[in-house]
Amino acid sequence: MFYGTADNRHGLAHDPFKAIVSPRPIGWIGSHAADGRLNLAPYSFFNAISDVPKLVMFSSSGHKDSVSNIEETGVFTTSFVSRSLMHAMNETSAPAARGVSEFELAGLTPVTGHLVSAPFVGEAFAALECRVTEMFQPKDLDGVASENYVVIGQVIGIHIREEAIVDGRFDMATVRPIARLGYRDYCDGGDVFEMIRPTSA
Repeated sequence: MFYGTADNRHGLAHDPFKAIVSPRPIGWIGSHAADGRLNLAPYSFFNAISDVPKLVMFSSSGHKDSVSNIEETGVFTTSFVSRSLMHAMNETSAPAARGVSEFELAGLTPVTGHLVSAPFVGEAFAALECRVTEMFQPKDLDGVASENYVVIGQVIGIHIREEAIVDGRFDMATVRPIARLGYRDYCDGGDVFEMIRPTSA
């Protein structure tokens, strides 16, 4: 099959775009407002985009609390979502009123970063402390700004729990990362295999 996205007439029960671009890691974004109120929200439009410098990005559909908080403070964290925390992560996706702490709603421990003032999930196997480098609304082919807000942050600090390190590596079989597949589907990245890149053509 083929369909053009201008009219989006795919004929399927659900738009397949987000299922095709998958699995997508979940950015569990911790932030706080200028007045100190805490926020925690999961974003499946999230990824690492550079190693040197270490940059991560997430995209918010609309001007949500995470975006508003980060505009005020310039900092955020992203906590690693493991299989053991998937239900807590799902709880933090609830549309809570501004000022309500999703940490409290999900029974999670907010821990203030060492280098930034934003909170991360104390129970997470790993967390990244980030300072914003860019924030913008991406444009379409006609130059019209979308309703999405892209936030790019430079990772300036990394937390890893000792039990997540096996033989000198952040061990996927131990931490079992959760990723979004589209629709209501998720996957567990703990089933690991290794491939060696070819050294010549």
